[in-house]
Amino acid sequence: MATQERNWTREAIRIIEADFQRSADTHLIPLDMPGLPGVDLYFKDESSHPTGSLKHRLARSLFLYALCNGWLKPGAPVIEASSGSTAISEAYFARLLGVPFIAVVPASTSKEKIAQIAFYGGQAHLVDDPTQIYAESERLAKETGGHFMDQFTYAERATDWRANNNIAESIFQQMRHERFPEPAWLVSSPGTGGTLATLGRFARYRRHDTRVLCADAERSVFFDSYKTGDRDLTLSYGSRIEGIGRPRVEASFLPNVLDACCKVPDDLSLAAMHYLAQRLGRHVGGSSGTNLIGALLVARQMVARRESGSVVAILCDSGERYETTYYNPLWLISQGFDLDPLIEAVRQCAEHGAALPGDLPCIGLD
Repeated sequence: MATQERNWTREAIRIIEADFQRSADTHLIPLDMPGLPGVDLYFKDESSHPTGSLKHRLARSLFLYALCNGWLKPGAPVIEASSGSTAISEAYFARLLGVPFIAVVPASTSKEKIAQIAFYGGQAHLVDDPTQIYAESERLAKETGGHFMDQFTYAERATDWRANNNIAESIFQQMRHERFPEPAWLVSSPGTGGTLATLGRFARYRRHDTRVLCADAERSVFFDSYKTGDRDLTLSYGSRIEGIGRPRVEASFLPNVLDACCKVPDDLSLAAMHYLAQRLGRHVGGSSGTNLIGALLVARQMVARRESGSVVAILCDSGERYETTYYNPLWLISQGFDLDPLIEAVRQCAEHGAALPGDLPCIGLD
């Protein structure tokens, strides 16, 4: 590496590390569940990152990983395939470093997310077919001489799962003075699979008894891959819960570090999102609803087994990004969603211990 380029890389890493030092950790929010006594539920609120989502951690790690591997060059664009949140966070870091950023996103991505990408100086390249965002990103990288960040491949290896203030270390540190300091379960939905990999690896590395549940979206292949072991599964369409669920099994999805997996219908995810928003007094994203359903499933199992303990789920992002979709009654009607009965069902589960509606596919909770 030439001296000038090496100096640029060194300064880029300093800039990112300085930004990290200016950012406080995210909050751990308790959510009372009177219908599930003996189980304490917490949400790790990743929406308080500077770019508003869990993906801020991933974007920082991806940029540092690419810099230390010599993949980023001064003035050369960074390209990413994303459903929106990772692109927003990567646009933020690209602006810090003064490099162009192009986000290849499905055309169905919310207008709010596209506006945030532009706010941080990024360009949104819309693709009608969500399954083609990878190929289009590779094409743009070759055409522009830029670097395809490829979060879906590198998420699990870019994050230091042993420490370095990853999300798992943060959770266990914040739980130290709680009634049940070692969580019985950690619950997250998969986008790249990287967060689940970090949670599972860290729990094993630190020799915790904590188990990890993957709460997958309806239109996604992760659950079926976990069930069958087939990593070649694909779908011809994308997830309706933005940020999670994939039409193919991503390289960062590591089933062997997981203890259980469930598949959550989209309408139930959105109902749980609305219920959680009511309880917290602010809007949250659809993936947080998916995670709440996963948390309720493990909590009900614990109560049935007369077990006490804590459950920590991930609150992935703010609902401000979905005002024109998930929180828009006309959009919900246009998509065929009737959420009111399901919101009440989620309430009955959390506050009175009732079973969730339907037969939710689960593995590892028997």
